[in-house]
Formats: sequence, structure tokens, C-alpha cells
Amino acid sequence: MPDSAPSPTAPDLPTPPLSLLEGAALFLDFDGTLAPIADTPCGVDVDDDLIATLLRLRDALAGRLAIVSGRSVATLRDLGFTDFLIAGTHGLEFAAPGATVDAPARLPAIDAVEQAFNAFVADKPGMLVERKSISVGLHFRGAPQWGDDARDLATALAAEHDLAVQPGKMLFELRPGGADKGSAVRRLMTQPPMAGGVPVFIGDDVTDEEGFAAAAEQGGAGILVGTPRTTFAAFGLEQVAAVRHYLGEGAARLG
Repeated sequence: MPDSAPSPTAPDLPTPPLSLLEGAALFLDFDGTLAPIADTPCGVDVDDDLIATLLRLRDALAGRLAIVSGRSVATLRDLGFTDFLIAGTHGLEFAAPGATVDAPARLPAIDAVEQAFNAFVADKPGMLVERKSISVGLHFRGAPQWGDDARDLATALAAEHDLAVQPGKMLFELRPGGADKGSAVRRLMTQPPMAGGVPVFIGDDVTDEEGFAAAAEQGGAGILVGTPRTTFAAFGLEQVAAVRHYLGEGAARLG
């Protein structure tokens, strides 16, 4: 995180005003922000009302709306986000609507890690390996007793294969280094359609903190979803339903 980044604040966060969306370049996390976190990665549904709200908001913001997620671009498109600018896999992948994906080459190391993860979960019911386009995740939501072992394995494999460990909610993901959600915000803010807006980043996970900090660096703000914590966000919303309501109200106001 750059030296110019703001300091994290104590978790006493006001509700964001709708005026924050006026002139915004809006960055939205997906899991835990636009949709509740499911027991498995494939257990999430994206309803038509959400897509319609986001399309109205995107149009009202002259296109300045991007999905920034740990999920791959391909997965997000399969979920219904075909008409949105996307930064996937924690800022390693980028794609405009209808365009090919700009991403690093697939690393053989990820294949090796996937094999090691699969061997690890073979006798541990409830654990899950999630292969993405250029990364692989080890989920222990269904078997939390294996969390420490999952962390140790991910850390060892990352060191062995020169990969980055990305902790998340009940998972450890291994991926190429050199990017995060903050770098995704900085990159997209230099390009149309996001350039010229004031960055607002909405997210729930610790992986979103870089996005909050990047938004604040450029005169914008972060909005933390869920349980309060020390954070770079300036505002807070209680849960996914509150995010959906806030975005719906914003779309109505700006449209």
C-alpha cells in the first residue's frame, strides 16, 4: 500500500449519504456485498432485479461502475455481469463488456497447487478446492477445524512456488502476486469510463481494504459492509440488503 495511503479508522462508521454517488466512479465487490456469502462458491444466485439496478446506476453514472472481485472475469460473466466493466481475481484480470480478458498467462505452478490442495481435502469432508482461471482457492467454511492446517499448507505452497497468499473469509487463495483491489482501482481510474469520477468502493472483506485506501487516496471513500472493524472505509452499511437498498435509492435519485 503506498506511503500516501490514509490511516485506518476506528469502527464507528456513519451511513453513506446518497450524495456520495453523485459523480462517483463506483467500484463494487461481489461476494458479501452484492450477494450473501454462500456455503460454496457455486451456491450464489444473481437475480434480475440486482442486474437491472446496477444497469440503471451504471447508465446514470455515464458508465462509471465496475465489479471488482476475487472471482474470475469468466465466473462473474457466467453469473450475469456480462454488461459491466470487471476487475477479477483481485485485480489480475480486466475486461470491458464484450471484450476479451486482459490477464496474465496461466502458470503451471497453479496446477501444482491445485493438485496439492485436492490431495489435502481428499479425506476432509466439507473442504473445497475452487479452481479459477489463474488462481486456486482452498475453502474451509464447511470444515472450520482445518483452518489452521489450510493456512499452513497455503503458506508453504506459496513459498515453494513463488505465489501470493490471499486470505479471505474461510479460505486461502494462491495466485500470482503484483496486484490487489487497490491496484485495480488505480488502474481503472486512469482510463475511461472511470476516469473523471470520484472513486467510491463498496466491499466487506479484508481484501477490500486496499480498495478503500485507494479510493480515499484519490479523494473518494470506501463503504464497509457488515460487522464494524478498524478500516480504511469512511462509511458503513450493515448487510447486503442495505447495500441493495442504497444502490437502488441511488439509481432512482441519479436517474
